[in-house]
Amino acid sequence: MSSSLDHSYLVSLVLQSKQALQRGEQLCSRAHAVSNASTNISIDVVVLDAKVRWVTEAVGEQLKLVANVAKTIEEKRTVMGKKVQEWDTQREKHSNALDEILESLGSQYVPSDFHQTTSAGSSIFGSQHSDDGHGQLRGQKPHSSTLSPASQSPSSTLKGGLRNGKQTTKETSKPERGADQKMWKTLRDFVDDQAIEDILETVENDRLGLDYTMSKTDEYPETLTNTIETIRESLPTLPDELPTKYTEELLAYQDTRITTMASHLESLASHYDQISNALQESEAGEEFNDEDIDAMNRDTNELPSIMAELDESADVIEECHDKLVTAKETYQTHLSLLVHTLDDLDELGEIMPEMLQTQEDIEGKCEEELHGLQNHLLTIEHLRDRFISYQTAFNKLILELARRRQYREAAENIVRGMMSQLVAMTEEETHVRSHFNSEYGAHLPEDICLCVGNAPTRWEVVPMSGDALSEFLPIIDNELITMAKDRIHAELEKPTGGLGPENL
Repeated sequence: MSSSLDHSYLVSLVLQSKQALQRGEQLCSRAHAVSNASTNISIDVVVLDAKVRWVTEAVGEQLKLVANVAKTIEEKRTVMGKKVQEWDTQREKHSNALDEILESLGSQYVPSDFHQTTSAGSSIFGSQHSDDGHGQLRGQKPHSSTLSPASQSPSSTLKGGLRNGKQTTKETSKPERGADQKMWKTLRDFVDDQAIEDILETVENDRLGLDYTMSKTDEYPETLTNTIETIRESLPTLPDELPTKYTEELLAYQDTRITTMASHLESLASHYDQISNALQESEAGEEFNDEDIDAMNRDTNELPSIMAELDESADVIEECHDKLVTAKETYQTHLSLLVHTLDDLDELGEIMPEMLQTQEDIEGKCEEELHGLQNHLLTIEHLRDRFISYQTAFNKLILELARRRQYREAAENIVRGMMSQLVAMTEEETHVRSHFNSEYGAHLPEDICLCVGNAPTRWEVVPMSGDALSEFLPIIDNELITMAKDRIHAELEKPTGGLGPENL
């Protein structure tokens, strides 16, 4: 190899070596700066992780409190719901009992003689207007009754008409029941159905009002539960392991790469010094043998692989740095979202006391309305008891009228027997006196005992002054009497809910 060629060749080797060294220094300097930044960022990541974990745990504890509030509200609503359900059960029981007695009243007929008379004042039921087909059905005050409105009832109407009425007409013959039954009323016809409907409608409206009151907090538990789920889903999902190990591994990997890069940089500097010295020696006139030239060529040919490793290490260090930056940004995002979550919790913390207060107010109002509904049940129970008393009194009336008929017939039989006996005695006395007068009267002076010629006194048994000649009593079938006895017996046989003899 010539001297000039050797000189130019060495210059090119020096330039290559210098460029490689400068590039290596840049990469190492950049890697060192990135490594320092990574160290700072790793510290930030650990700090941010601690903050995020602390806030997340705090939010979790707050959510537990919210869940307890939701559970408390739900439990209170459940307790109130059970009370309402119990009331519904009692209402159904009382309503069925009322329907049962009303159906029983509707199945018990009242003969037409009981409410159709020629004199309104003599009706068994008081004033019953037979021309309208309904009679006194709406609790109107009979114009012939002396009962006050407060004491007026189906049973008192029956008794009032019986006390006040006077019947002077003759009893009609017993009608055929099959043809006459179409004209009969039932005990239900004398019940104020409209008043019952008004009471039941009031009960239903108050019950719907209770549902409306309770519905004001229907959404509270669900709203709180949905809010808890929404906040819980928004919480960051953090790894079980702390980021300390992760950041330490990345920093250690960076240090390993930097050490390798530093070793390569030293090789580049040594190679550059070697080539530079060779150029100087060549310029000084020293010639190199083939072995020296091969060594320099071999070292120069290794420069691309060394630079490739430096580039790769620099890229790896950048990747580690980027991972740490990404982790920091992720934690910063989590922390930013948690700040909004804390704001939501603060707002929820202000709302929950209002919810609890509202629930307490609603609970108090529901208790008040439920108390009113309980009073309605007492009203329904009172109606049922009143109608049972009404039916029992009517059955007793049937038996009482039958007893009075027996009494009247017995009294009339006695009167008829007395009349027959008195007539027979009068006829016999008349015959005896006539025989005495015909045999002895002619022999007595006319001025002696003038009364001897008098006829015997004739007797007539009549009612007391002011009383009717014959008491009016409705005609009652034996079947009705038997049914009345059976109903009274069945009522007395009931273990509970029936009327005892002391109540009749």
